[in-house]
Amino acid sequence: QVQLVESGGGLVQAGNSLRLSCAASGRTFSGNAMGWFRQAPGKEREFVASINWSGDYDVYSDAVKGRFTISRDNARNTVYLQMNNLKVEDTAVYYCAASAKRSTVLRAWGLYDYWGQGTQVTVSS
Repeated sequence: QVQLVESGGGLVQAGNSLRLSCAASGRTFSGNAMGWFRQAPGKEREFVASINWSGDYDVYSDAVKGRFTISRDNARNTVYLQMNNLKVEDTAVYYCAASAKRSTVLRAWGLYDYWGQGTQVTVSS
C-alpha cells in the first residue's frame, strides 16, 4: 500500500522558516515527478512546487517563487519543501503528491496519483 506522510508543519511568525518533509512508502518514486500543493480555508487547492525525477528541474507558483525550495532524496524516497520568509497568506494545509508514471514536473493536481494526508502551516503576523 502506497503512503505519503507529511511532517514539519506548525505555527510560525511571519518572516520565519519551516521545512516540510514527505516520506513515501510502498513503492519507489525515484523515476516520477513529485509536488506540493496547498489549500487555505474556503479556497481551492493550489499548486506550490514540483520537481522532476532526478531533482535537477523544478517549478514554482508565482506566489512562492524565490522563497520556497523543493528538493528530493531518492535514496530516502522523500521530498522536501523549504519555506523561507513565510507570509500570513502562506497559511494553509500543505499536501505532497506523487505521480505513478515516469514524468517531468507536473503543475496540475489531476495529474498526480498519490496524496499525503496534509500538514497544517499557520503563519501569524
